[in-house]
Amino acid sequence: MRKCEETINNFSISYPLERLAPLERVLFMDIETTGFTARSSCLYLIGCAYYLNGKWHTIQWMAEKYDQEAHILRAFFEFAKPYRYLIHFNGNNFDMPFITQKCQQYSLPYNFDSFEGIDLYRRISPYKFFLKLPNCKQKTLEQFLGIDRKDVFSGGELIGIYHDYVKNPAEFSENALFLHNADDLKGMLETLPMLAYYDLFNQPLRAKKVQANSYRDLNGCSRKELLITLSIDQPLPRAVLANVNDCFFRGEGVNATLKVPIYEEELKYFYANYHDYYYLPAEDVALHKSVAGFVDNEHRVPASAANCYTRKFSSYLPQWDVIFEPFFKRDYKSRELFFELTDELKKDRKVFSEYATHVLKAMAATY
Repeated sequence: MRKCEETINNFSISYPLERLAPLERVLFMDIETTGFTARSSCLYLIGCAYYLNGKWHTIQWMAEKYDQEAHILRAFFEFAKPYRYLIHFNGNNFDMPFITQKCQQYSLPYNFDSFEGIDLYRRISPYKFFLKLPNCKQKTLEQFLGIDRKDVFSGGELIGIYHDYVKNPAEFSENALFLHNADDLKGMLETLPMLAYYDLFNQPLRAKKVQANSYRDLNGCSRKELLITLSIDQPLPRAVLANVNDCFFRGEGVNATLKVPIYEEELKYFYANYHDYYYLPAEDVALHKSVAGFVDNEHRVPASAANCYTRKFSSYLPQWDVIFEPFFKRDYKSRELFFELTDELKKDRKVFSEYATHVLKAMAATY
């Protein structure tokens, strides 16, 4: 078994990782294998990154022969004992199940029960289309952030190099195998700022300023929009633009703007229990039976779910779930939901902070 240890000098992370866990209790992990299935593939390298004495370090264990898998598993778990948080990239789907199956194969008494896992892939991948990324591979995120690698091989290419190394150990092969894994570990550290996009959708936004604007669209029609100026806790590493559902978002650094259309029209509020209402066809409105009981029978009919409503002309904002009540619709079967932009609501900055989070999540879900 080969062991390689390095100190990453002149390196700092531009994301407050300590918000997730104490740095001294965090262990980054990445593995290298000869295939995707533990039963028919070999685990040949386990690498870790950790924080000690104010610096980041890497440690790696490589099996020089196929029969040294158990050796590197023991070395990894013994080293990992003091750590509580395990950070990885898609490790829930690959690294951890692979290691677990290998431990079972060799009857080793190790598992991940004592760790709290943080999967960077799972945190970032829901927003890959919002960020206009073709995929959520680690190398794609590195390219998005402008991170350069020393390693020139893919994981697939290294499989052949490892098989050659087992047969004929060579310094070039050994260096290539260690370097690829080390770059994966350093890449995880360097892509941590991508978590700022996760925070954008999962941490409360703060509305600094809210105002209504009027403009004319391409057809010359008068339109209104709500402009929300936002403050973001964690700086975005790269500016992001998105235009979905007639809503526009721009985020850069710690500032962002969100534009949402204001609809000025007559919408319908549907009463929940239509059995308690009559519908008045002439007035096109539903009235509670306690009131409509005084209306002549020929001017009223029992209400149905589709016509049990009252109509109101006002200014409305869209919503994609029932976040604010009462909610309005254009028709009974319409999936579009709205809530009234009242004078009282216009003064509530907290409400617009909550609304901005709602709109942003709806935009991301639409991509």
